[in-house]
Amino acid sequence: MRDLMGMMAKAKELQQKMQDAQAELERIEVEGASGGGAVRVTLSARGDLRGVKIDPSLLKPEEAEILEDLLVAAHADARGKAEAAAQEKMQGLTAGLPIPPGMKLF
Repeated sequence: MRDLMGMMAKAKELQQKMQDAQAELERIEVEGASGGGAVRVTLSARGDLRGVKIDPSLLKPEEAEILEDLLVAAHADARGKAEAAAQEKMQGLTAGLPIPPGMKLF
């Protein structure tokens, strides 16, 4: 019975650590860029879009399609960085746990 109580305590502790980590991921910001920095996108480590910066030279009607493509590329760059930051944060919490490869906890 002591083992069960110990497991429950560890589960509760892990749950609290996960909640703390999720809150921290909300505060971490990453920036993705494309077009040599002409387009920048800022995301939280959870993937929430926080901001977009566009070089004024790209704000020409005839270059709208290029700008759209650069926005998508900058977002993809930032999203990759956000996922890496989240993965790094969660790795410390799940160290030693038998979690199947590829399983995401966030």
